[in-house]
Amino acid sequence: MNLMEEMKQLVKKLNEYGYKYYVLDDPIVSDKEYDKFYDQLLELEKETGTVLPNSPTIRVGGQVLKGFNTHEHISPLWSLDKSKTPEDLIAWDIRVKKLLQGSNLPIEYVMEFKFDGLTLNLTYDNGVLVQAATRGNGTVGEGILEQVKTIRSIPLSIPFSGKVEVQGEGLMKLSVLEQYNKTAAEPLKNARNAAAGALRNLDPKVTAKRKLSAFCYNLGYYEDVEFNTHMEMIDFLRENKFPVNKYIKKFGSINEVITEIDRVKEELKDLDFLTDGIVIKINSLEARKVLGYTQKFPRWAMAFKFEAEEVTTKLKDVIWQVGRTGKLTPSAVLEPVDIGGVTVSRATLNNWDDITRKGVKIGANVWLRRSNDVIPEIMGTISETCKDAVEVEKPDSCPACSSEVVEKGAHIFCPNSLSCKPQLVSRIVHYASRDAMDIVGFSEKTAEQLFEELYLRDMADLYEIKYEDLLKLPRFGDKKAKNLLEAIENSKECKLDAFVYALGIPNVGKKTATDLANYYKSLDAIKKAKSDELVTLPDIGQIVAESIVDFFNDEEIEKSIQKLLSEGVNPKYKEEEKKESIFSGKTVVVTGKLENYGRKEIKEILEKLGANVSSSVSKNTDYLLAGEAAGSKLTKAKEIIDSGVETNLKIISEEEFTNLI
Repeated sequence: MNLMEEMKQLVKKLNEYGYKYYVLDDPIVSDKEYDKFYDQLLELEKETGTVLPNSPTIRVGGQVLKGFNTHEHISPLWSLDKSKTPEDLIAWDIRVKKLLQGSNLPIEYVMEFKFDGLTLNLTYDNGVLVQAATRGNGTVGEGILEQVKTIRSIPLSIPFSGKVEVQGEGLMKLSVLEQYNKTAAEPLKNARNAAAGALRNLDPKVTAKRKLSAFCYNLGYYEDVEFNTHMEMIDFLRENKFPVNKYIKKFGSINEVITEIDRVKEELKDLDFLTDGIVIKINSLEARKVLGYTQKFPRWAMAFKFEAEEVTTKLKDVIWQVGRTGKLTPSAVLEPVDIGGVTVSRATLNNWDDITRKGVKIGANVWLRRSNDVIPEIMGTISETCKDAVEVEKPDSCPACSSEVVEKGAHIFCPNSLSCKPQLVSRIVHYASRDAMDIVGFSEKTAEQLFEELYLRDMADLYEIKYEDLLKLPRFGDKKAKNLLEAIENSKECKLDAFVYALGIPNVGKKTATDLANYYKSLDAIKKAKSDELVTLPDIGQIVAESIVDFFNDEEIEKSIQKLLSEGVNPKYKEEEKKESIFSGKTVVVTGKLENYGRKEIKEILEKLGANVSSSVSKNTDYLLAGEAAGSKLTKAKEIIDSGVETNLKIISEEEFTNLI
């Protein structure tokens, strides 16, 4: 046996031992025996100068990285809608049944733990882990491949050779955190931050020392494999040796789900990792397709959050922060306190009415509730502690620019939108953000620096920044200055919906901006829109409609927009061009392995040809494109054709498809 073959055998053996130990919690060799083989592998790697891509020796962490590269997910990672009561779940169940009415699709629910760590998106190609990324904004995340390689339960290679994106959660077990803190120079405060901080550390060796774990629970993208249900996906993950949590159950009704939630909630406290609730999903993938998505959430999944934990702590101060719209928001500064494994020192106070209603006073003890949110909420004050406490002062001037404030309903605003630093900085940061103009490398610190040093006062001023001006600033060298100017220049060619969102219209989020762009198709048309017309659009009510109209009727805002356009900013509406073809308006299903097309590619081609691409075969299907090793879908298509029912269904090969187009 040559040295390379010997290395391959050792890697295979050690990875099997690791899988048994870290994933199945069922070790089959002693630590001493494992170490013996591991040392042998190290010697062979040294001798040959080669490290195999799935070698366990790379899990100790490599060189310190210079920075994180962005990574665009093949398939988006969605947030989950939230429920807190059984009534919320019943209402969701009713919505699901209404949307699936007449489809004859089964309604089964799958229930899993909702893990509280850092979301991971793992890309495997040809059986090898080629990328790992954070969730980011759901479309673009940060590449953390070297950090993720240190998690021993995540396989570096898998038997499946097709391309897949596996979604999961990086965690630090509570027992591991406790052990780590016994010898750590700086003890970690909680398991969630410990995991997130380790995975977003530029030194993979730091990540390795945290001994992180992971659970995988979904496939976001996959090709050369088919599934009918979520449980089939889970079986696939287990077959490919991914760490899947043992708890996953299937139910036939929402009432069964509610009963199980009531049973399992006490068990969560005994787990060795943090959870922040339960996730309930529709099992059928075809039903998921029918249900679809909102702008933020899949309609086929729901997170159930348990009753929040409550603690008491001392209120040290209340500071007023000025936001992008000029609204002053009170933020409570607290004596640090631990809630469910998370240390908090800030809390939400909505407005002045909230402060007076809850009797909040500086120096008093307050009730604090954290409903699995990053920032907890003050629920009330313990009156016995108010004796020596000090009243919170209502601001009469802006804490940032000293302008006299104005009250609008329950809220307090700074009207100085032209020179109030926090407002201007926030607006510019929003304009440059990833979902808006996507000016890469533009941070809040950069905005503040440009505000102070270059007198940046308007979004359009970004396009007048000179290379020489940037070089004079602290922390700006040649490369950073050129990169920022290039990113600013690249932002000029932008999508209409991104530009509308970037403008920061009050009450207009990303979805509404997209809806406006899709309906009006030009900036001029949006600017001329009337309130009574706007309210006919989905999710736009009277308040949002008036907000849009008032925004574009403001003379100062109009000047700012015109200045942006004169600087070369060119927002365009790009409608996906669909060619007239034999597939226009037809329902097409693809099955089996295609020689010349990947799954994502064939879907894009068909959609551009005007086809509706479906994942299941029925009598309403027009074409089944069948590649090699086509399975159950091909069988079903043949059964439909042979049954004599009225159908236009045709089965075509890859060669026939290519000839047709």
